[in-house]
Amino acid sequence: MRGSLTNRYAMRSLRRNLRRTLLSIIGVAIGIAVALFMAALMRGSDELRVRSIVASGFGHMRIAHAEWEQSRDPDLRLENWRAERDTALALPEVEVAAPRARKTALLAFGTRVVGAELLGVDPVAELRFNRIAQAVDEGRYLEAGEEGAVVVGATITEHLDVELHDDLYLTVVGRDGQMQYAMLRIVGIVRTGSREMDAGVSHVDLGEFMRITGYEGAGEITVVLEDPDEIPEVAEALAARLPEGDVVLPWQVVLPTQGADAQNDAGFMGMIIVIVMLVVTLGIASARMTAILERKREFAVLLALGMKGRQVVGLVFLESVATGALGAALGLLLVTPLVHYTTTEGIDFGALMGGDFHIEGVLIDPVIYSDMGLWMIPQALGIGLLATFLASLYPAWLAVRTDPRSALSLREG
Repeated sequence: MRGSLTNRYAMRSLRRNLRRTLLSIIGVAIGIAVALFMAALMRGSDELRVRSIVASGFGHMRIAHAEWEQSRDPDLRLENWRAERDTALALPEVEVAAPRARKTALLAFGTRVVGAELLGVDPVAELRFNRIAQAVDEGRYLEAGEEGAVVVGATITEHLDVELHDDLYLTVVGRDGQMQYAMLRIVGIVRTGSREMDAGVSHVDLGEFMRITGYEGAGEITVVLEDPDEIPEVAEALAARLPEGDVVLPWQVVLPTQGADAQNDAGFMGMIIVIVMLVVTLGIASARMTAILERKREFAVLLALGMKGRQVVGLVFLESVATGALGAALGLLLVTPLVHYTTTEGIDFGALMGGDFHIEGVLIDPVIYSDMGLWMIPQALGIGLLATFLASLYPAWLAVRTDPRSALSLREG
């Protein structure tokens, strides 16, 4: 039997019981629509996570001392930090390379004292990507090389009962183990929308940080890429250019909780797709089994007329492929308006988050947007075709096993 004749015969078989065919297509479509919507929402959530991590000052990756991953010691230093910063910026994929240094400090005003993490920064680099630096509500952010100035979070000013341009007394343990002191004038007050986040904001110029603490150089370099999909390749290329003793750490290592959440989300998404495929497969398998049992005499005639077993199998699979493809098309049609709406309008989880949500110092936007793109087409086809293919394995085997003599004599084969 020629291919064109087989195709026409398969289409005729689908039209012969139109109600069952339509129900099968609708079942495939609903399953695909659910899977695509969940995938779009999860992809959007993953993109939001990475954007939030970058915008909260952590970047896509970090250049750090090789011992930092184990010890998390902020006193470790990059001996050649300027050269390493320039090396990172020389890569075309790198947008920002921001040197930083950290130290726990006390800020005081009169008899009131708060603990904070003093962060030494390159103000020009920070303003290019850090939403905390961009969230100055009163005053301004730091200027490059500025001495005696500090930008603090609004929660700190409330606890200390201070205002813009007041002087804070800074106490920090220096490199020699002795207490170091400095007077810093508040030039900017940050309001991120999270009181707890604002309680940890205390930025000074990196040069001023070195002068106060006695620690020379940067402890880390935060690297921001133009395309986050290039993190593995850029990390490998950058690591090969660094001196021995320094490493490149992706954000999943810098923020292990966020990295674990990303892995859990990927696993959850895979589980959803598997469940959807299982439901669709079982539904289609039931319909295909019924169709095969009803057509035993028909297959018996075809086999008696000389049709090969592989041609019968091809006929069954062709009908299944048509059902899967039509179901995928209908599923895309059903889910596209919903994905488009959630892509443009988003879903606001602010009420559930209480309007203030952060993890590991990452300020999370409460509005999650879906990811709508051409990736939906191959994923819909893949789910539809694979589910219907699996659903047709046993029915196809059953069709080939039909005994023409017993089927034509109305006895069980």
